[in-house]
Formats: sequence, C-alpha cells, structure tokens
Amino acid sequence: QVQLVESGGGLVQPGGSLRLSCEASRSIFSIYTMGWYRQAPGKQRELAAVITTGGSTNYADSVKGRFTISRDNVKNTVYLQMNSLKPEDTAVYYCNAFYGGSLRNYDYWGQGTQVTVSS
Repeated sequence: QVQLVESGGGLVQPGGSLRLSCEASRSIFSIYTMGWYRQAPGKQRELAAVITTGGSTNYADSVKGRFTISRDNVKNTVYLQMNSLKPEDTAVYYCNAFYGGSLRNYDYWGQGTQVTVSS
C-alpha cells in the first residue's frame, strides 16, 4: 500500500498563490507517475498536472502558465505551485500516484484538500 498525505489547501483571494504538498510512502516513490487532479462542485474530476518518473510534465490548458508541478524523490513529495489563482480554480485537489506493472496497474489517491479562490 502507498499512503498519500496532502497539505496546503485553504482560502485565497483571486490573483493569489498557494502551494500544495503531497507526501508519499518512502522507498518506492520514485517509480510512480505523480499527478494532481481537481474536482469542482457538480463537475467531473479532471487532471490538472502530471509529472513522470523522468521529470517530464504536462498541464491542463486551463492551468498552463500558472501552475507548476515538481517532485522531490529524496523527500518523497510532489508539489503543486499555484499562481494567479482564479475563482474557477476552486475545487478539491487530489494527489495521485500511478504505476503500470507487468500484470496489473497500481493506482493510489490522497484524501483531497480544499482550495477556495474567492474575494
């Protein structure tokens, strides 16, 4: 089992910044692709950002240029730096760890952290 513990969510005004952290189980973190998903009220969960084991990143068009995902394999932690936040960024943000094995896939989720962007 892989445990994911998220932190950093909260209330922020439009144009502000927030940094989310997700700490994973030790020793096996480096083999997982890590992602940040978000789910707004009444909407489906969507991928906001992803980072591979090799450090390649991809972003949803809605957050490109404003969000930055990074990982620290020594600390077993993935981060999401969010700048120039907009009200439409309001959502529950979930940390995800994925590994495609030879016979099965491994997929783990954090509990989620609330991000609210409002004046």
